[in-house]
Amino acid sequence: MLEMKYVATILFACAVIHTFCTKKILSLAHRYPEGSMAENLLHFLGEVEVVFGFWAALLVAVWSFQFGTKEAALYLESINYTEPVFVFVIMCMSATRPVLYMADKAITALSRLLPLARPLALYVACLIVGPLLGSLITEPAAMTVTALLLRDQFFTDQTSMPFKYATLGLLFVNISIGGTLTHFAAPPVLMVAGAWNWDTLFMLQNFGWRSALAVVLGTAATAFYFRKDILNTDSRTSTLVAQVPAWVIFVHIWFLALTVFTSHYMAFFVPLFLFFLGWCSVAREYQDELRLKESLLVGFFLGGLVTLGKLQEWWLQPLLSGLGEAPLFWGALALTAVTDNAALTFLGTLVPNLSDAAKYALVAGAVGGGGLTVIANAPNPAGYGLLRDAFGKDGISPLNLFLAALPYTLLAAALFLL
Repeated sequence: MLEMKYVATILFACAVIHTFCTKKILSLAHRYPEGSMAENLLHFLGEVEVVFGFWAALLVAVWSFQFGTKEAALYLESINYTEPVFVFVIMCMSATRPVLYMADKAITALSRLLPLARPLALYVACLIVGPLLGSLITEPAAMTVTALLLRDQFFTDQTSMPFKYATLGLLFVNISIGGTLTHFAAPPVLMVAGAWNWDTLFMLQNFGWRSALAVVLGTAATAFYFRKDILNTDSRTSTLVAQVPAWVIFVHIWFLALTVFTSHYMAFFVPLFLFFLGWCSVAREYQDELRLKESLLVGFFLGGLVTLGKLQEWWLQPLLSGLGEAPLFWGALALTAVTDNAALTFLGTLVPNLSDAAKYALVAGAVGGGGLTVIANAPNPAGYGLLRDAFGKDGISPLNLFLAALPYTLLAAALFLL
């Protein structure tokens, strides 16, 4: 175990570097004949969702070679994979026609109340309501719904690349902070809520109003700056999906609510998901094809991240415990860019005698930096996968994403420090 934690850290660093190289790898894939083994391999390695699963598999291979398969299996059994499985399940459930129809109706209704041109009103409503809904339907569900609506309405050939990157950065930051109005929706908050006795009232008083204000201000500023791009889009007045009866929507919401309520118990929500699959088959008249592949890839990404992240305690925990409140906030915000923010806050619960101010600083920094990279927040790979095709054949540039998300991250940081 002593040696493997160093191996895991080296592989973790390789995975982080790999995520910043995916665009280059995809461009290399296009140099080979389509369908060739070289093209397929490079395309596979250029998928962000594959990165951490790939390097985690190498960790298991090294562990098996050095200590035997049984020891490697024992390590895997010691890891809690509830969060990756939950994200897979909730993403499948939320990316369905009834949920999209309901979300589209809610966003459209709000947009009609805004004294703005229709495309601007839809854009503002989408990037405010969608992320804040994450505090109720969980961040993965909010990311899936909002990304799909943005893709179909605004990520078109009519809009510029700077607009798309700015919107992507805004989306990632808004989702990361928009789930903090409650104690059960954002993964980094879930990791500490029980240990530190944080409830929804505490979250609203300390995080919620700041997060909501940052979401509104960031969205309003972006809509104003890119108003020409937005006004050039052909925003539809009809819903994005075919109409769905209210009773079908109710059944889907019931499945979602029960899954969220039992999100800590894989033995409950996995069988529930199987019932959901059966329900979708029965009600296929009002369903579209389930996004199983995209959801599985995101789950694979998070599973690999958890597998490698568990062995990073040896350097993360001493680092966190040695920082003051302000350095802890900015350190957590920076570290979140290279490690999942839920893993970071979980490690914070292992540090004894953290003050209340230090706990706030850790979580505020972790959620504030959750939009800087695709690995910073658990729902980000879902949005990445849904919106990637809109950025051309080479996909999304990690550096451009970081730069696009940075202004919104600093806005959130300023409000969290008030």
